[in-house]
Amino acid sequence: MNKFVGKITILEIIIWFFLLLVLGFTILPIVFMLSASFMDAKQILAMPFSWIPSKAFFTSSDRTFATNFIKAILGNNNNAIFFRTLINSLIVAITVSITTVLMASLCGYGLAKFKFKGKNVIFMSIMATMMIPFEAIMIPLYIVTANLQMMNSYRGLIIPFLVSAFGVFQMRQYLLTFPTEFLDASRVDGLGEFKIYLSIVLPNCTPVIATLGILSFRNQWDNLLWPLLVAQKETMKTIPLYITKFSEEKQTDQGAMMACALLASIPMFVLFGFLSKYFLGGAAVFESRKG
Repeated sequence: MNKFVGKITILEIIIWFFLLLVLGFTILPIVFMLSASFMDAKQILAMPFSWIPSKAFFTSSDRTFATNFIKAILGNNNNAIFFRTLINSLIVAITVSITTVLMASLCGYGLAKFKFKGKNVIFMSIMATMMIPFEAIMIPLYIVTANLQMMNSYRGLIIPFLVSAFGVFQMRQYLLTFPTEFLDASRVDGLGEFKIYLSIVLPNCTPVIATLGILSFRNQWDNLLWPLLVAQKETMKTIPLYITKFSEEKQTDQGAMMACALLASIPMFVLFGFLSKYFLGGAAVFESRKG
């Protein structure tokens, strides 16, 4: 028995060591970004790299710790377009997250709890779209967007991503094990299907909704390729485009680049901080139900 306990303890130590190692590699870029955002270019490029910003950077008369962040916000052209790109990204990401959750939950609810001919064919057809890479449909989608005069507009940035096949799959899998008895009892009480969806289904899907919402928000917040095609005006560019242009300027300051990346990451950290308990719970429940 003692040998068995000893083996389990050693195994747990190995697992914890491996998890801590993975955690270290995961947060290392974040720590580097945070540290480098308070450094000048000379200190960032110095070898070996010092993880603690130099005191001279904070005390010199011509630089302050906020200089990098001021440069990141103003840009190399001093046009302060950062705030506009931030608003654009928030509008696109929030809108797509809301529509994805609503439409995916409606579709997933219908596929999970209703019986009709061709249901499996419809579901497999939706899943088949996940096998098609975005690059394969990018040009046709761009032509359609241009013909519908949705270039340089929120419509062009949002409409192609209103719903995702993965979202439908995730909602369907979650709702497959949702107790059908609750739905039948509600129908007996005279509730309509849409009322059942709003008052019973959605309130009991908070974990998976939070999970899907965070993933959808993150996908659009990091989306670079599609806005690069349809957002040609400076006023319609998103955060990834701003960071790309900022890094391509001839006189880019590496410290300001890190500050720009840090500022662009804050909304994701805030969102995950508020919804982390639902996100982790939804992921755990989804895995258990899938298994």
